[in-house]
Amino acid sequence: MPVVDLGSASIRELNQSLHDLGPDTNETHWSVLNPRGAHAIAAGLQVPVTVEIDGHVGYYCAGMNKQAKVVITGNAGVGLAENMMSGEVRVLGDASQAAGATGHGGLLVIEGNAAARCGISMKGIDIVVKGSVGHMSAFMAQAGSLVVLGDAGESLGDSIYEARLYVRGTPKSLGADCIEKPMTGHHKAKLRARLDAAGIGGEVDVSEFRRYGSARTLYNFHVDNVAAY
Repeated sequence: MPVVDLGSASIRELNQSLHDLGPDTNETHWSVLNPRGAHAIAAGLQVPVTVEIDGHVGYYCAGMNKQAKVVITGNAGVGLAENMMSGEVRVLGDASQAAGATGHGGLLVIEGNAAARCGISMKGIDIVVKGSVGHMSAFMAQAGSLVVLGDAGESLGDSIYEARLYVRGTPKSLGADCIEKPMTGHHKAKLRARLDAAGIGGEVDVSEFRRYGSARTLYNFHVDNVAAY
């Protein structure tokens, strides 16, 4: 297993080594030591390898991830897994603002809390947060799902499109065009699958969640709704 100590190696050296890996590499499990809050660690990965980061990371860790599994045994700064395409990113602590922003696919699991704008403009990613999320989470969320086992801050799902939001706790308020929707058997099955994928399926009763989504009143401009835009 390759071990990279960022106390002596640079982020550029680490990322270049990971980018040089081909699809048939036998170096499939990497360990990164002493991240010390550095930015853009393990960004832009495109092969199915596992990268374990022992400590806290800064901005944009695992951004643009494709196929890889990245595990962070600490907290993460702004933009964790931004623009993620596939694979899995898991942080064992808390995540700062804009976790999973613009993500197109894959699974992001935050075992602690997430700050403001979690899942902003998400486009297909599935995000599971064991704790709570901050204000404006899922703002302009287009596709995918956000599952929150705790509470949500103000303006949840503001200007949402077709993403699905499942919250076990209480949103402080819903954003423009976001409403509570019925929780059918179909949605409970979808939620169960998300929880199972995150490794917490058996711990949680899906009937405790509420579902939120778009009222679809802002899809087309109407002068009566001008104050909501």
